[in-house]
This record gives sequence, structure tokens and C-alpha cells, in this order.
Amino acid sequence: MAPQIIALLGSPRPKGNTAKLMNEAVRGVCDAGCEVEIVSVPKLKFSPCKEIFYCQEHATCAIKDDVTPYFEKFRDIDGLIVATPVMTMGIPGALKSFMDRFQVFFMAKYFRKEPLVIPEKKAHRRTLLLSIGGMNIENDFDGVILSMKAFCDIIDCPYWDEVLQNNMDGVIDITTRPDVMKAAYDKGYHMGELIVRDMAE
Repeated sequence: MAPQIIALLGSPRPKGNTAKLMNEAVRGVCDAGCEVEIVSVPKLKFSPCKEIFYCQEHATCAIKDDVTPYFEKFRDIDGLIVATPVMTMGIPGALKSFMDRFQVFFMAKYFRKEPLVIPEKKAHRRTLLLSIGGMNIENDFDGVILSMKAFCDIIDCPYWDEVLQNNMDGVIDITTRPDVMKAAYDKGYHMGELIVRDMAE
């Protein structure tokens, strides 16, 4: 069975710059022999975490909505791609709320000391971050990266690499930056290649 990858799109624009960058990474990881499920997070119907704390004692969430199936899927995936714009120096609302619902994994790992991802699976899992920001400032991606690294630690899918492009207010169209598009493809391919290799060992 081919390695299973989920690609989360945090932008509400299915043909926007974030999606274009994600599609290159997806093309790369598929060329490396993986299968990918693309999830347009803003299109999902779900509630934010309500701090019910049901997940303190259970390996799922009390809220049943479009996020529910992904708790099981995230236990089984072999890799993750997250593509997001920067909004207010961080991850935009829908994607951040999706990530926050993974308190299910946090409680299992840190509260009950019963991680939902087995060590053998974690050993080959990797996450690739793709992000674009409008402003041309040095710390444009700091908030996104901090949140992503925390999320990756919680779900036991280690933060592996990134492709970042700021100054999109000036660039306008990401396809005018072929070096960035190529980096997304190359890193997607390399991540997939490593996962395939590690799973075969």
C-alpha cells in the first residue's frame, strides 16, 4: 500500500496562491509514490474546541461534525502537508480551529500518557509547511511556524521542512516565482521519497 498523505489547505481560495503552491507539493509527493487526500479546511462544517474535556478520558471528541473522521485518519497517515496564508501574523481561523480540535491527541499523549500514534508509525512520519505572507517583513512567519511545530508535536507527525514566501502584496502571483514553485515540488517529492524509503526498511 502506498504511503498515505493528507494535505490541508488553510486558504478559502481553491485557485489562489496558497493552493497553487500546495498543488506543486502534492504533485511532488505523488510522483514519489504516495497517495494524497486534499482537505479544503474552510469548506468543512465544524465547531471550534469548546473545552468540554471529554477527550481527557476518551480517544475522541464529544463534538460530532466534519472534523470527527480526521481523528482516525491522523492516527494512520504517513505524512502531512499544510498550506496556509499568514493572517494577522498567524494561522487563519478555520485552519487554526481545525488544529485546536486535536486536543484529542494532546490529552492522550500528555494527560493520559497514551499517545494515539504508535512509535513505529511516528518514526517515518513527516510534515511539510507551505506558507505565504503579504508583508515584506523579517518575522512574517514566526507565529505560523510556532503553531505548526506545536501541532506537529501533538499529533506525532514531526515538523520536517518548509517553503515560505513573503511580500506577496508585491509578488501578486506565486507562479511568477518559479523558484518557489519548484521548491514546493522538490520538497514534496523528497518528503515522499524519504517516507517510502523508511516504510520499506
